[in-house]
Amino acid sequence: MPKDQSIKSVLIIGSGPIIIGQACEFDYSGSQAARSLREEGIKVILINSNPATIMTDPMMADRVYLLPLNVESIEQILQENNIDAVLPTMGGQTALNLCKEADELGIWEKYNCRLIGVDVAAIDTAEDREQFRQLMVKIGMAVAPSRVANSFLEGKEFAQEIGFPLVIRPSFTLGGTGGGFVHGKEDLDAALEKGLKASPIHEVLVEKAVLGWKEYELELLRDCNDNVVIICTVENLDPMGVHTGDSITVAPAMTLSDTAFQEMRNKAMLMMRSLGNFAGGCNVQFALNPATEELIAVEINPRVSRSSALASKATGYPIAKIAAKLAIGYSLDELKNQITQTTSAYFEPALDYVIVKVPRWNFDKFKGANDTLGLQMKSVGEVMAIGRSFPEALQKACQSLENEAVGLGYYGKSLMKSEEIVEYIKTPKWDRIFRIKDALMQGSTVKSIAQATGIDRWFLYQIQEICTIEKELLKHTLESLPESLLKEAKKMGFGDAQIAKILNGNCHEDEVYEKRKQLGITRVYKMVDTCAAEFEAKTPYFYSTFEG
Repeated sequence: MPKDQSIKSVLIIGSGPIIIGQACEFDYSGSQAARSLREEGIKVILINSNPATIMTDPMMADRVYLLPLNVESIEQILQENNIDAVLPTMGGQTALNLCKEADELGIWEKYNCRLIGVDVAAIDTAEDREQFRQLMVKIGMAVAPSRVANSFLEGKEFAQEIGFPLVIRPSFTLGGTGGGFVHGKEDLDAALEKGLKASPIHEVLVEKAVLGWKEYELELLRDCNDNVVIICTVENLDPMGVHTGDSITVAPAMTLSDTAFQEMRNKAMLMMRSLGNFAGGCNVQFALNPATEELIAVEINPRVSRSSALASKATGYPIAKIAAKLAIGYSLDELKNQITQTTSAYFEPALDYVIVKVPRWNFDKFKGANDTLGLQMKSVGEVMAIGRSFPEALQKACQSLENEAVGLGYYGKSLMKSEEIVEYIKTPKWDRIFRIKDALMQGSTVKSIAQATGIDRWFLYQIQEICTIEKELLKHTLESLPESLLKEAKKMGFGDAQIAKILNGNCHEDEVYEKRKQLGITRVYKMVDTCAAEFEAKTPYFYSTFEG
């Protein structure tokens, strides 16, 4: 089905000021969408109250409004411009909430402006916890035992019915705002009050906490013909209990069996198709019981999200750009794959590399802030690394954090003994990944760390391999360092500065660089082409690695 010719102008709603818990990924998607629509000859009007964004640059849209994100501003824009459609899926939860409010007041109908990329029923179903639960039950998807409460007393009653530990999830909030875990009666009152206050409709979901289960997120696109593609499957290294924005995430999923993966794909498609009749992007979160592979639906977001931005960069598939074109009527098979320029966009990317995303926190700027990670997102940004293996990508990401970490080494920062570290890492904190490595270096077992953290043993064995290389490096000076060990260390993501710090007697990173240069150990560049080299790529980008 070709482009809808009746759409001549589109209003894109941005996400407003960048707040902790709402990072700037929505600027990335909004900018992509604006360019995508203008390619089609459509006039783009954009509203965002944040001038420090790329999307509000005058060259991005035909008209840019730096106005507060409220209904009054929307009405002013509709009065001043002849707008055919509004695209609210590029501005996060802020844009969806504003779109819903305008719909309830009859603003879109009054100005003959229609919604594209999502429908109001889908926003309601996805964000209203009770509607979401009922839909999941209707389509046969398992969910955690839960009840919706609109008052403090209701919440207390339901909490006693369901039993502890619990999770409180407010409706219509972003970044886990107002949410939290309740481990016992003594924490319940404060958590309920906080959640009800955070929800714009004074509603919370009181849910059984599936702490320790594994968490996965799938990015999907759907067109007007109900074709669905899964762009990326992302696995959280941290188990349920840490907000996905605060968790280290890995793509593609590393520890899924094929049967669990296929079931997850099928259920994600079923969930998206059941959500409503619209074309665009969506992401689905699942929890998986590591012992039984039982799967439950956690949530669905009918919009481009922060994880969509990650998935775009991870796969080379421009999700927001394609989602914008699907919203104006194109089907997936009519659009070109942006990287190969020859195959259609109706395909699922294949990754022959590993992506690791590590969040970045800034607790030192907020004295007295609680640095324990939970349901409410606290990171101020994130870094993404590409490597041929998980250890390489993890170390490259850690090198980019700008927090004195040199690879997976926060050298000289921990004076704790092995048993103290194992106790410390039971609570998720920003430095847990570094402390896990410290514990393994001191001889703690993978089993004890897995029990303390709930992190899958596969990831821990990979970190143990990093420790094995580091222990070998400790035995050598730069002069005695064997070529094979240096080559292996570089393959595992060790930076020159990191190797210099570890080597017996220490040395300067320039000396390590000169030595490996003499030995011919130099980086090579591999291609991100979305299709694992199956087709020729016309517009690829590259990552460096030390694999031959």
